[in-house]
Amino acid sequence: MEDLYQRVIPINIEDEMKRSYMDYAMSVIIGRAIPDVRDGLKPVHRRVLYSMYEMGNRWNRPYKKSARIVGDIIGKYHPHGDAAVYDTIVRMAQDFNMRYPLIDGQGNFGSVDGDPPAAMRYTEIRMARISEEVLVDIEKDTVDFVPNYDASLMEPTILPTRVPLLLLNGSSGIAVGVATNIPPHNIKEIIDGTIALIKNPDLTVKDLMKYIPGPDFPTAGFINGTEGIASAYETGRGVIKLRARAVVERNQRSDRENIVITELPYQVNKAALIERISELVKERKIEGIADLRDESDRDGIRVVIDLKKDEVASVVLNQLYKHTQMETSFGVIMLAIEGNQPRLFNLKEILTSFIEFRKQIVCRRTRFELQKAEERLHLLEGLLVAIRNIDGIVSLIKKSKDPQDALSVLCDRYNLTEAQSKAILDMRLQRLTNLERDKVLEEHNQLIKTVQDLRSVLADPQRISEIVVKELENIKEHYGDERRTEIIPSAEDINVEDLIAEEEVVVTVSHYGYVKRTPLSLYRIQRRGGRGKVAVGIREDDFVEKVFITSTHDYVLVFTNSGRVYWLKVYQIPEAGRSSRGKAIVNILNLSSEERVVSILPVKEFTSDCYVMMATKKGIVKKTVLSAFSNPRSAGIIAVNVEEGDELIGVQLTTGGNAVFLGTRAGMAIRFSEGEVRDMGRVARGVRGITLTRDDSVVAIEIPDERNTILTVTDKGFGKRTPVVEYRLQGRGGKGIINFRTGTKVGNVSAICEVSGDEEVILVSDRGKLMRVRVDEIPVIHRATRGVKLIDLEIDEKLVSVARVEKDGERLEENGEGKS
Repeated sequence: MEDLYQRVIPINIEDEMKRSYMDYAMSVIIGRAIPDVRDGLKPVHRRVLYSMYEMGNRWNRPYKKSARIVGDIIGKYHPHGDAAVYDTIVRMAQDFNMRYPLIDGQGNFGSVDGDPPAAMRYTEIRMARISEEVLVDIEKDTVDFVPNYDASLMEPTILPTRVPLLLLNGSSGIAVGVATNIPPHNIKEIIDGTIALIKNPDLTVKDLMKYIPGPDFPTAGFINGTEGIASAYETGRGVIKLRARAVVERNQRSDRENIVITELPYQVNKAALIERISELVKERKIEGIADLRDESDRDGIRVVIDLKKDEVASVVLNQLYKHTQMETSFGVIMLAIEGNQPRLFNLKEILTSFIEFRKQIVCRRTRFELQKAEERLHLLEGLLVAIRNIDGIVSLIKKSKDPQDALSVLCDRYNLTEAQSKAILDMRLQRLTNLERDKVLEEHNQLIKTVQDLRSVLADPQRISEIVVKELENIKEHYGDERRTEIIPSAEDINVEDLIAEEEVVVTVSHYGYVKRTPLSLYRIQRRGGRGKVAVGIREDDFVEKVFITSTHDYVLVFTNSGRVYWLKVYQIPEAGRSSRGKAIVNILNLSSEERVVSILPVKEFTSDCYVMMATKKGIVKKTVLSAFSNPRSAGIIAVNVEEGDELIGVQLTTGGNAVFLGTRAGMAIRFSEGEVRDMGRVARGVRGITLTRDDSVVAIEIPDERNTILTVTDKGFGKRTPVVEYRLQGRGGKGIINFRTGTKVGNVSAICEVSGDEEVILVSDRGKLMRVRVDEIPVIHRATRGVKLIDLEIDEKLVSVARVEKDGERLEENGEGKS
């Protein structure tokens, strides 16, 4: 009893609690929750992969039951619950959680809706192909092994991965007092950055971001702003804002807009998101939603949100971003284990640690291969001695009383080692043939070169770096894919354009300033002479004045009759059905009461090698470089200084070396070289383009191609096509030549446009009637003629506009007021 008391050591309970708690905390940090900076894996992931590798459960072998793999892992390396191990396997197989899944699963492994996976007795797994790169060369003494939990087996302390898994798939974990949350990245970008850092170790984090712009999540979506990325990469901590990708589509049946969600922020539960949106509708926090349904399938996510009539999609989207997980934050904490200690890393430090790790792996592998090569070379040298002295050795062996005696005699007689002598004794008789002897000599010579090469690798750090780079390039070639997550440089740079589906639309402007856009697909083709289709519902005293056809993603310069220009996007024009008159343009643009729109000119870029050619009703023309209109104010800017009594009637884009065509209401026309009009500033007045008679006025400006024809239509529905070459080039400012024989029967010219003959045109009357006809059905007639009937009009109804449609329907150009 006294001995027992002598062995009792008095300890302060506070000290014991501190020590025990720290031991527990470090055990959780090192052995469970935080990944190693070198292979990017936690112990459980490492044990799963090594156990599958050891079982031969490779990517090119048959699947095995998950329960079998789980049992093997638990029994050999990871003495914890089977649920914990299976949950790990499930996550490693989920393509919506792992950017590059390490396990290839067959069966139900859960879904983005939060559905649980099937039980492990039902599912089957095998290693994914990329996992081979994680375990390659493990048998070549590249990593250290330690006894497993019961010292019955050995397991690796780290895996010799060729891929930087810590950044590729990221990691998350909560330990005692610390946590990690590393986002996934794109393999091509990470490898490019790693190779760049190997070649130039002085690169900064900012330099590396040229190769690695940011995380790349498996569920795609948007990263909103780069400040959080820069902070995370520089300091190891940052907050990244993620957004769902949604597009605005038009419902063909109801003529209403739909919001369609196709990509979600990382780790957002789709079913929970849909439920949240439904709750917001019921609570009347979002009132613009008419219906909500999930149309997702094997091809991807598709959540459709039907909007109520006249609801603006961008407004509802902003509400969804504000109140739901369509916009979330990802808090980056780049914490990992290095030297058995948790440490916060920046981007460069993680890559540097991986590079050093790979260099150590290459060195250990090279030493292993050198040792094996030297051992083999040693044996071959003994075989060569035997081949050269075969008769004596055979005689010696025959005289020996037993193998051990022969072994001793060979060592003494020919100065061989025991290993060499044993190899000679084990040598088969076929090795004595000439062919076999040549093979031994050839192998010997090749091994000498191999040994020299391996020694030079170990002696030259530059060669080790080259090997690491070559292996990384091979990984990139085999597993590289394109980035999924789109990075928007600044939070303010996210534009609603990203949410609008690109499509061709008809933009209609009425005399009283109502504007709308309607999908071109709503108008079916009709034959010449038909009755047409109503394009817009209007008041009795209103009529359609302008029609333009363009794309929703184009920039548009809106020119008014006063000579001012306004800037907006086509999708900012409200969409409406055929029977709707649209929205007053004064509610979209800051127009004065006297202004009305005369031309909408879509452009994609404001360059300095293009020009804007303008024409006024009184025959004045002006040319200004396109880049001069790149930054208009909300109140508009001056495009041309229009005199009192005159007004702007049309605008065209030119390249500087074209010919300009002007057509008048009385049927006159002039074509002159664009070079006769010099480039002028925005506030200039312009120069005379055509001399008009007293009651005449210009109705159209075109920049025609000589291979095409000029389509002229009158307000009474007559029209014709005339080859451009029939309008000879004249000097600017002349009276022109006859273009159309106007009169009481056919009326005056109302619109003109250039056509090639293989497209369609849309004819519009002042009562909203619209008809689409093929250009090749309109006859080609000489200049001084009256044309043929194109559309039947009611009494007092007038044809006011025509728009051109390309043959494939992909591009449409307006008439009379410039190409769009």
